[in-house]
This record gives sequence, structure tokens and C-alpha cells, in this order.
Amino acid sequence: MKFTLSWLKEHLETDATVDQVVDAMTMAGLEVEHVENPAARLAAFTVAKVVEAVQHPNADRLRVCQVDTVDGRKEIVCGAPNARAGLTTIYAPLGAYVPGSGITLEARPVRGVVSNGMLCSGRELEIDSEADGIVELPNSLEVGLPAADAFGLEAVIDFEVTPNRPDWLGVVGVARDLAAAGLGQLKDTSVAPVPGKGPTTIEIRVDGDACPIFAGRLIRGVKNGPSPAWLQRKLTAVGLRPISALVDITNLMSYDRCRPLHVYDAAKLSGGFIEARLGREGEKLEALDGRTYEAGPEVCVIADGSGAVGLGGVMGGESTKVSETTADVFVESAYFDPIRTAQTGRTLGITSDAQYRFARGVDTGFVVDGLEMATRLILDLCGGEPCDVRVAGHAPAPPAAFEFDHGYVKKLSGLDVASTRIDAILTALGFAVRGEMVTPPTWRRDVDGKADLVEEVARIEGFGALPAEPLPEMPRPAGGVLTVRQARMRNARRAMAARGYEEAVTWSFMRTAWARMFGGGDPKLVLTNPIASDLDCMRPSILPNLIEAAARNARRGFADAALFEVGPTFKGDQPGDQLTVVAALVAPHPARSWAGDKSDPLFALKADLMALLEEMGAPSLQIVQGQASPWWHPGRSARLQLGPKNVVAEFGELHPRVLKDLDAEGPMLAFELDLGAIPEPKKKATKTKAALTLSPLMPLSRDFAFLVDEATPAGELVRPILGADKALIAEARVFDVYQGKGVPEGQKSVAVEVTVQPTEKTLADPEIEALSARIVMAAEKALGAKLRS
Repeated sequence: MKFTLSWLKEHLETDATVDQVVDAMTMAGLEVEHVENPAARLAAFTVAKVVEAVQHPNADRLRVCQVDTVDGRKEIVCGAPNARAGLTTIYAPLGAYVPGSGITLEARPVRGVVSNGMLCSGRELEIDSEADGIVELPNSLEVGLPAADAFGLEAVIDFEVTPNRPDWLGVVGVARDLAAAGLGQLKDTSVAPVPGKGPTTIEIRVDGDACPIFAGRLIRGVKNGPSPAWLQRKLTAVGLRPISALVDITNLMSYDRCRPLHVYDAAKLSGGFIEARLGREGEKLEALDGRTYEAGPEVCVIADGSGAVGLGGVMGGESTKVSETTADVFVESAYFDPIRTAQTGRTLGITSDAQYRFARGVDTGFVVDGLEMATRLILDLCGGEPCDVRVAGHAPAPPAAFEFDHGYVKKLSGLDVASTRIDAILTALGFAVRGEMVTPPTWRRDVDGKADLVEEVARIEGFGALPAEPLPEMPRPAGGVLTVRQARMRNARRAMAARGYEEAVTWSFMRTAWARMFGGGDPKLVLTNPIASDLDCMRPSILPNLIEAAARNARRGFADAALFEVGPTFKGDQPGDQLTVVAALVAPHPARSWAGDKSDPLFALKADLMALLEEMGAPSLQIVQGQASPWWHPGRSARLQLGPKNVVAEFGELHPRVLKDLDAEGPMLAFELDLGAIPEPKKKATKTKAALTLSPLMPLSRDFAFLVDEATPAGELVRPILGADKALIAEARVFDVYQGKGVPEGQKSVAVEVTVQPTEKTLADPEIEALSARIVMAAEKALGAKLRS
């Protein structure tokens, strides 16, 4: 929304400068975006008079002019055909920047004659598109007058209008708020009715839905033509193009009073009526912007006997527009439903000044008054004889009164404002105050409670008057502000990034077919209104999204992927069914090498998972093979668990069938870790770590080879061995698995290296033998393992 200071002063009695107006608007809650001040842009340019203009001695098209300027008489070379003695024009001194040409003037000879400045055209000053000659001004202007004053240019204030304040889309609404803020006195905004001379013969009809009220008036014998200079200057200043007097009056009303109007050439209306109704299937309209729109059943149209002649509250039609030959004009002043008007704009792709205002809700109490005001302007500028005002429908009910306790201002905002001052502010803003009851005006339908009134008082008093109170001291939580789950999510991201994985952020939903492949697809988790047809189900796992991302990268030439994501998965529609998961995926495609790739990506992935679990503070977990979910490769996957019911993680190679169904090329390996399944650490009295204890004694190692059933995972031998003597055994590691000659059918030999760390004394041979016996006994008791001879 834009306006000039002089326009504001038509409604506000004030001596304030532009800067003071901007400051007052800011403190009253109006967000000023920009102030365009031509006086600053044209500060170097002033009025000058050409005393003499003679032919340039070395150029046919140049003249050497003697010019009286603010800096005295100057000799200036000018190529304009209208440069002549006695001309009053605009002078630019040396050193001035000319905005229209983008140059800075310097003292340079022009065909042997030095020009001590420049005489400017309208294009060079960026005030006109004319460039054939220099500016011609009235001779009554004095030499040295600033160019901005000579052209009557003013500063233009541009501010942002919030959707709840459509009254600010009229200059009078801004003036009212500034008057309440103490910047001046609001002038009388009442409108005197214009008596009609005979009835308006055009019948008006409304449907009561899209258009609750429609007021119109026929004015006969008008003469349409260019609007006067003052009106053209006013519209041009705010970025509008003058068209004709009748159209310019409607634009003036829209910006001055936030009252959009429309004028029809009455001779072009057929059927003897005009109506506001919903469009009909297949009904089309050629609008004033030259485009043809289809007005369906959800669009409000203005129609006559021939059909649609306008889009209600949005734009008029080409068939009934006014022109220079218009003699009788029908003026429309209506109130259109804001929601339907906004939807019409979105559906048809139109954003007009009228649609912008009606979509926010204009003043329902100014429908007839706006018509009366427009009538007076038309009579003053175009002449004519008005007929009686005709109204169809009823305006929406005005806002209801509600009780307001003045003490609530202090309670809610902290401002200590006297009751008389509160009443004065609300009254100045147009509210009707009667004791403890307050009634909002018809242009303030956004106010519906006492908190809104406190806001009005606070912004008019000035937000700078709000008391500054420090927040109360809050004791810091002993364990930090993050919960255990939040801390683990943060640590998981850091740990995975540190190990070379790239973080992915994918949708929390996926296509239902994929969800079923990964144990989901419950109808309760299918979205009623998905953002896309292939994102219609809450995800039971993050892996499909990571697989899709890796496959997409591979199709674009980046096959070697290592991705992870920390986020939610959903097992049901209850609060406890949402899990926080860390998922990682590797698509190993190493560079080709003559030596080949001898590393095993599965064990590298397992190492990353174990490092992550250690970072999360997980206890020792049991590795179980053959029980992983069906989307894992049955022979190259496992799960980590704390007992049979508490599955912490699953990892391994993804099943080739699943990758094929997801249109992804293998191999791909992944893991999925449920952060909520990891037990929370026990709270300790202090955060200090236990003292580091290092034994001065040398460790020793012993190798054991056990015969176990070939189906027994080799890693399951480690746990019972470590438990044989927790004080002395520091580590147990499988280093060999053998099947063949010397090993019975159906069994395998698993070799384990056990590291023994004495702490108090060097162990004697009998003590070592006793420890070895305990190790053999523990392995035999747990798995039936026999020491291989």
C-alpha cells in the first residue's frame, strides 16, 4: 500500500514531516517497507532559465546556451531541438549523477566548447518517457527552485498491510490510526448523500451468498475523458496508470477509502437488470485484462440479460466497459464474500486491487456511503444527472458489543494506562465505548475480544512504552536441557557424520506398497489427504527412503553411497507407536583396482553399528542370526537384542528381491537402530569417571580351539568365556573357524584368543591352568563346546 504525504494530509490535520509519519506508523504497528523520496534523488537538479542559445561553431545540431542557474550564469552545450532563449528548464551541475543516463557529469569539451553542466530531459530525470527535448517549465518558476518542487513530486510511503487490517488499504484508515497516536487531528470523514432525480431503471438482484449487498446508481449525461492533472498525479504517485475520469475515480476510491467500485456503460447493459450470482457451467467472460475466463459454479459473476459481464469483486468485463463515448454510467458498490473472492482469485489466477481488498474484507458499513462519495466525484469531474440509489440485499450484521475491563490492559500488557486514556484511544479508533461495553466499528471485524482491545491500546500508546521486565531466574537442570532421547539423536548424527556418512532428510511417509514390504501398511496409517499419490502412508521404516535416495544417486552417476537418517517410524496410530530410529545404508561400489577389493563391507557396516552403540551407551548385546525381518538377506544379516523381546537393532545385506521391487541395484547393506530400545543409563551421583587403573604386570594370552555344532555362531563363544573370570580375562576374540580333516561331521572348530591381565601379582602355572579349566567348563556349559585335542 502506497500513499503520499499530501494525500494523507487530506484526512489528517498535521504538520508532521515524512520521517515523523514513518516513525509514528512504525510505533503504531504499520510496517513501513520503503520511502521513495524524489527530493533526495533529484537534490542536485534545480530550475534554470536559458538567456541565450546560439549555433555551435563546430556542430550543426548543437547549441551553445548561456543559462542562469543557482550557481550563476553558465555556458552549457545542448543538443535538444527545443533549446532556445527564454526557456525555463532543469539544470544539472558538474558532478551530478544523472539517473536516466547513468553518467556523472564532468567538464569535458563538446566539439571544442566546454559544457559547464547539462540541461535535462524528462527521461534523464526519470520522470517522463520523453527524450526528444529538454524539459519545458512555466516561466513563473524561480531560478534555483529544486526540481522535485518544480514537478510537484512528493515522497511516497510504501508499507506492508497485514491480512487482518483491510482498513489500512485506504489512506483514511492510516490517518485514523495516526490521529489516535497523537500525530494530528482526523478530519471529518462523513459523506453527504447526493439526492437523485428519478429512479434508477436498472433492476439489481443478489443471491445473498457470494454478494450479500449490492448498491447501484445510474448517472445520465456524463462526459468521460482524461481526469484532471491533480487526480492523475495522485494515482501516478502510487503506481497506477490514469485511464479516464470515470475509471480513475474508482481507483481513487479504492486507495482513499478502501472502497472498490466498478462503472458500467449503461447503454451496453441488456435485459434491464444487473445481478450478482454464482457462475454457471461453461459460462465464460472476456475480462478487462484481455483474457477469457471460465466462471464456474464457485465463482461470483456480475451478469445481465446477455450473461456474465464481470467477475464479482475481481474484475470487470470488456463488453460493458466505459469509454469516451459513454453518456450514461451505472456505478456498482457492493460487498463480496471474502473467502469466495480469494478463492476466485486463486482459481483464475487473478490478483487485482479490488480482489486484494475484497478478499480481506472491506467495510460493510460504507457500501452506500462509498457510492454517494463516488457520485459526487463523478458529478464534479464528468457532470451528469444522478438517479436514486438502488440497493439489493442486506449488509452483514455489524460486530457485536462485548464487555471490557479496563484493568485487563495492565494485567495483559503491563502498561499502566488510565481508563479515560483507554476510552479516548478506542474512541479515536472508531470503537463505540459505553461504560464497560465496547462495540467495534464495521471496518474492524478482526476485533472480537478483550485481548484485541489491549493490543489496540498498546500499539497506540507505542510499543516503546511497554515495560521491560527480566525473565525470572530458572534453575538449570542438573542433567542439561535435552532429554536422553534428544541427546542420543544429536550424538548419533555426529557419530555417523564422523564415520563418513552423509545425512539424508526424507519424508515421514511413503507409498503403501513399500510400507507393506517393510512390515507396515496398516489402514490406520494411510493418509486421508496425502501431498502426493506415492506418499500416502506413514513409514514403518526409514530404509525404503534411503534405498530410493541411493538408487536415484546411482542413476545419476554416483553409485557409491553412504547415507544415514535419524527420525521417526510408525508402527501404529497410538502415541507409543512412534519410534525414534537411526538408519544407515551403504551401497558399496569401490573404484576398480588391479589388486581388487579385499575388504568386506558387511563387517565394516557392523563396525560402524558397534561404534554407534558404544557412543549411545548401550550395554553388551546378544547377536542372533536367522531371525531378522524378511527384507534382510537370510544368510548375511543378524539382530542385536537384549533378550528375545527387546530388539535393539537389525543389520546386514538387504534382500535382492526387495531391492528389485524398489528398482534399486544391489548390493546394499544397512542397519536400523531403535534408540528407544537402548536402556537409559542409571543416574549417578556425580559425572566424574572412575579412576583409571592400569596394571603394571604384563598380560598373557592363551589360545583355545573348541568343537561346536556347525550351526552355532562363532561369536556366541565369546560371552561365556568372558564370564569365566571377569577380574582376570580382559578380552576374548575369535580368530579362526575350521571345518575339514580332523573335525567330526556336522561340527566346526572355533579358535579363540583369550587375553589375561593380572592385576595384583604374576600368575603361577597352577593358577593359569585353573583359569583355563574354568574357561573350558564355561564354554561347555553354555554351548556344549568341547576342547579340541
